[in-house]
Amino acid sequence: MTVSKPEKRPLTSEVTYDDAVATLEDALKFGMDPSLEPIRAMCAAMGNPQKRYRCVQVAGTNGKSSTTRMIAALLHAQGLRVGLYVSPHLVKYPERIEIDGRVVNDESFARGIEAALGAAARAHVEATEFELLTAAALWLFAQEGADWAVLECGLGGRWDATSVVDPQVAVITGVALEHTTILGDTVEKIAAEKAPIIKPGCKAVFAHDLTAREVFERQARQVRAPYEDANPEAVIPFEGELASLPAYQRSNLATALAAVTAALGHAPSPENVRMALSGLIIPGRFEILRHDPLVIVDAAHNPQSAHVLAGELQRLFECARGFDSPPRPALLLGVLDDKDARGIIRELCPLFSRIVVTASSSPRSIPAVELAALVEEECGMRPEIAPSISEARELLRHEPVIATGSITVAGEVKDIW
Repeated sequence: MTVSKPEKRPLTSEVTYDDAVATLEDALKFGMDPSLEPIRAMCAAMGNPQKRYRCVQVAGTNGKSSTTRMIAALLHAQGLRVGLYVSPHLVKYPERIEIDGRVVNDESFARGIEAALGAAARAHVEATEFELLTAAALWLFAQEGADWAVLECGLGGRWDATSVVDPQVAVITGVALEHTTILGDTVEKIAAEKAPIIKPGCKAVFAHDLTAREVFERQARQVRAPYEDANPEAVIPFEGELASLPAYQRSNLATALAAVTAALGHAPSPENVRMALSGLIIPGRFEILRHDPLVIVDAAHNPQSAHVLAGELQRLFECARGFDSPPRPALLLGVLDDKDARGIIRELCPLFSRIVVTASSSPRSIPAVELAALVEEECGMRPEIAPSISEARELLRHEPVIATGSITVAGEVKDIW
């Protein structure tokens, strides 16, 4: 299907959910040239829905999805109507778009994609998958009367489709080496691609342990945007509520609290913070799918996030020591070919006595046989090989498992386990 010339039709349920998914799967994954012009033209064709509510935009390498979800939950706890846009999804496309903490249903999602397709046609734009999804989300938020939208950048920031908005608050969670062929081969170059989300008229919030801080501070000064660091001590009153979340989420909560304070002009009340944290689930981030046997998925997909996951696993294993607990889980590992597989292996594999390597259905997955060779080279261990997630499930279905290494592995395990 050619995205630039969809059939013109009214915004009804004529486009089904299956139609929407097929269109997205056929769309370009990346544009030919970095530019915000396509998404700007699409939004203009829709009447600029992104101007009907206030926005928080979040960029970073690690922690941005969790922080984005926390910001949305905290704003909603204030009694505000809040749209959430994150990426990628784990199982289904609609997971990327939420209103007031609920994923939009398939019919609403299809309506959003139809609106985006119509806008692309009117603007004579050949839209990418991400541009269509972003336009759909922005349109749906306006249709639902959102007070705020909280948007996670997909890649970088400067040319990311979410940068069609002029945010009231720009949040930077952290920077590490990733997508180096697109964003640059140093942390400073990558930071320079994320920093432009800080625009005139916004407030900037930085994670307290932010690397390449000088790049972001320079951008803020250039556009005369006030900026502040998250305060890690701000989470201390909420240790009880945080007990159900991994320890590394404390830093993300500190950043989220600072962002919401900047958005509201005052700190949220302790009662509203506790309301937001009660029952908060961050999909794919140390997410427990089952307790007996234990199955945890985590979307750690670079050495930095694998290091954080390793620390959480060490705490888990220490807590289990001395109790009549089940055996240590097996590691189910699958990595994409544009990631630092060796770095991930070095962080995680020494913690496990049993390792099973696999490959998700993504065409970018490292074949299980090749990944097994890397594990043996880096750690001197010979892992078991399960060529697919379904075969891994048959091998490990009655055993405790930690599944990680990529977002696609986390999503497929969540879908079929």
